[in-house]
Amino acid sequence: MTRKLRILVVGLSLLLLTIGLSACSSKPAAYNPHKKLGPQINYTITGIDAGAGEMGAAQKALTAYGLKSKNWQLQTSSTAAMTSTLDKAIKNHQAIVITGWQPHWMFTKYPIKFLKDPKNVFGKTENLHTIARTGFKHDNPGAYKLLSQFHWTKSEMSEIMLKVNDGQDPAKAAKNYISKHPKQVAKWLAGVPEGHGKKVKLTYVAWDSEIASTNLVKQLLDSKGYDTTIQSLEAQPMWASIATGAADASVSAWLPTTHGLYAKQYKGEFVDVRVNLKGAKTGLAVPKYMKNINSIEELKNK
Repeated sequence: MTRKLRILVVGLSLLLLTIGLSACSSKPAAYNPHKKLGPQINYTITGIDAGAGEMGAAQKALTAYGLKSKNWQLQTSSTAAMTSTLDKAIKNHQAIVITGWQPHWMFTKYPIKFLKDPKNVFGKTENLHTIARTGFKHDNPGAYKLLSQFHWTKSEMSEIMLKVNDGQDPAKAAKNYISKHPKQVAKWLAGVPEGHGKKVKLTYVAWDSEIASTNLVKQLLDSKGYDTTIQSLEAQPMWASIATGAADASVSAWLPTTHGLYAKQYKGEFVDVRVNLKGAKTGLAVPKYMKNINSIEELKNK
C-alpha cells in the first residue's frame, strides 16, 4: 500500500468514526406539538406489570376511546422500567404517555399531569383501604387497634417514597419518618398494648406507595413489641392471602376501582378495617409540556 493510499484509508476511517460518534451522541427528537403524537411514540402507551389493576383499565380505555382501531397499544413493563423511561423522556423533552397513579413520587419529582377521562374508564378518585383476615380482631386486638387508627395523607406518604426512590432502605426511611413525626405517631399508637412478640404478617403490592405504608406500619408494630413480617405479592395473591388467612392484614387495597374485582371475588372473606389514605387516582398521564394533550379521547386524532 502506497503512502498516499494509507493516508486516504486512515482519513476515511476517521471520517466514518466521527460520523458514527455523532450519530450515537445525537439527542432523541423532542416532542413536536405540530406533528401527530402517535407516530412520535409508535402509538405506544408505556405501562407497568400486566397484573396491575390500572393496566386492565388502560386496556378498556383503548377500546372505549377507539384507540385500538388507530393502532394504539399498551406496552407491559414494570414500575421501575416505566419510571426510567419517563425520566429519560422528560430529560430530553420527548413525547410519552404512561399509566400513572397517585400517590407516587413521580408526581412530586416530575412535571406530569393526568389526562381527563370523560368516559370514566378509570373511575373517580379512589381510597386506600386497610383490610384484614376474618378473626384477626379477636386473635390480635392490639395490632388490629393500631391498624384501625393508622391513616395519613399523600404528601406525608411522599416523604418516605422520595427517600426510598433516592436509594434509602424502606425500613430506614420509615424509621426516620417516625422519629420526625412524634405527635402523629402518638395518635396511631394511642391505647395500643404491648405485643410481647405476638406475630403479625402483612402482605402488600410492591408499588412505591404500598412499600412506604407497609414498612411504616411494620415499624409501628415492631415498636410496640410485635413480631412483624411483610411480604410482597401481586394484587390477586395479596387479596387471596387475606381471604384464606395466610396473612393477617394489608394496607394496600385500592378501592373501589383498581382492586374492585378482588373485593367482589372475596366478598365476606375479609374485613374492611378502614380507609388509610384518601384521594388516590389512576389513569393515563403525560408531561405538562405536552400542553395540547389534555384528554384520553384526544389521542385518537393525535
